[in-house]
Amino acid sequence: MSKLGDSINGDLVHKAWKRLAHIVHRTPLVTSETTNRLVGKHVYFKMENQQKTGAFKFRGASYKLMQLTKKQLAKGVITASAGNHAQGVALASKKLGVKATIFMPVNTPHAKVNATKNYGAEVVLIGESFQEAYRASLERQLISGAEYIHPFNDYEVMIGQGTMVMEMLRQEDRLDTILVPIGGGGLISGVAVAAKHVNRNIKIIGVQASGAAAMYNSYHSKSLRTLDRVQTIAEGIAVKEPGDLTLPIIRNYVDDIVTVSDEEIASSIVYMLERNKTLVEGAGAAALAALFAHHENIRSRHCGVIISGGNLDIGFMSKIQEMANRLGSEKNNTFMAL
Repeated sequence: MSKLGDSINGDLVHKAWKRLAHIVHRTPLVTSETTNRLVGKHVYFKMENQQKTGAFKFRGASYKLMQLTKKQLAKGVITASAGNHAQGVALASKKLGVKATIFMPVNTPHAKVNATKNYGAEVVLIGESFQEAYRASLERQLISGAEYIHPFNDYEVMIGQGTMVMEMLRQEDRLDTILVPIGGGGLISGVAVAAKHVNRNIKIIGVQASGAAAMYNSYHSKSLRTLDRVQTIAEGIAVKEPGDLTLPIIRNYVDDIVTVSDEEIASSIVYMLERNKTLVEGAGAAALAALFAHHENIRSRHCGVIISGGNLDIGFMSKIQEMANRLGSEKNNTFMAL
């Protein structure tokens, strides 16, 4: 087995799935006849917005903490996050009685900040994006000696996230394509490795916001690309620099990466609220936005769409509605009308 295969592989994800079975929610895989008609495919939404803490991140955080020794846990844990990983680490730590310190960007939605505090974590708001919060958290970690729980650049976190697809492929074994949002790449790395372990022919397509497309640029240029700044309503995937552990996995296992605009993301948030009566955050709507924007180029009969989270700050809904209206194309007006 290769060095990469020693660190993350389908067997490890399957074992993690068994261990997490009684800890995480087995979230539903739901269909929508309206969506099927609009895109000409059978579409299946994996509703991780209904996971504990409202996002998939609880999976990776829980599995990572399960791998730590009592001595490591006694020192506490520390991380940086745009929001959902923060809540995942905070809740997983609370369940184990472990002190958690979370560094978050200053523009993190209040709902995510408050939820993280309510799980008992210490929250430090600093920086405009994940990278600034991350650097500050590393400085604190050197002083405190706490165990670092990286939100994506950690094999055990990736393994935990990948357990989602083990559920998906048991809920619907005809899936031939899965659309996955990408920030730093932890989710899609775990999903791609696990999915291709079960079915090597399944297609994995990553989705980034056009205003935060570091992984898209790196994947298509075949070299690591970073961004000076990011700008997107999908703050959960607003990452300036891809993970050095996730990028090689994505190059080996992911079939394509596409981008979507903030207006397309906003339109998909509104669509899910109006048509499926469910609240989805920006990052959580990115994969659906890609399905709507690129469906003619996605060859699939049974397409999985990962709805990765639902922790949306309600105060932004009017802005999101305005952005959705701004899209204004005939196609998307049709989406809203059906």
